[in-house]
Amino acid sequence: MGTREAEQYEYLASELDAYTHWFAAPDPYSGGFFLAFTLFAEFSDTARTARDMTASFLRGAGADQIVGDAQLVVSELVGNVVNHAMPDHRLARPGGCRRIDVTFKMWPKWLFIGVADEDSTPPMLPVGESFAPQLAGELSEAVLPDSGRGLLIAQRLATSVWWTPEDKGGKTVWCRFDLDGGSEGEPLP
Repeated sequence: MGTREAEQYEYLASELDAYTHWFAAPDPYSGGFFLAFTLFAEFSDTARTARDMTASFLRGAGADQIVGDAQLVVSELVGNVVNHAMPDHRLARPGGCRRIDVTFKMWPKWLFIGVADEDSTPPMLPVGESFAPQLAGELSEAVLPDSGRGLLIAQRLATSVWWTPEDKGGKTVWCRFDLDGGSEGEPLP
């Protein structure tokens, strides 16, 4: 096996390992941490509470180095629910608040963040950029896209971003941060 094939094999093995851990609950004896909490979209401090809980969880788990990035990602994902999610008919409650479930799963190598809502509509994950990243500072806001910026931010900061439909309706948008100091989510050429 050549060097390139060995690198690809190692990259795929690490991705499969992370994917396997995404499904499992962290074992505290293996350095794992877990937190799940529920917020409501109609409260005025929903995004702030999500950011504060993110910082508290990560600092308590010893992951201070990614607090800022994770807070921004959680804030953007929760903001997307507040601004865009409409509950499916079977999940809507007359006069009820829209539910947002936030989940953190952390191992020594990964942090998974999930933000669930009651809207089954798939998120509009950006597939590419309409401008070169080095020009972003020179462009006025009028040139930047009107929507999808939050998910674009999440894709820039996290190693990977994806979504899963929920069995009873709704969806969860997931992000993974690699904590081991290895690959920063850069795919092999």
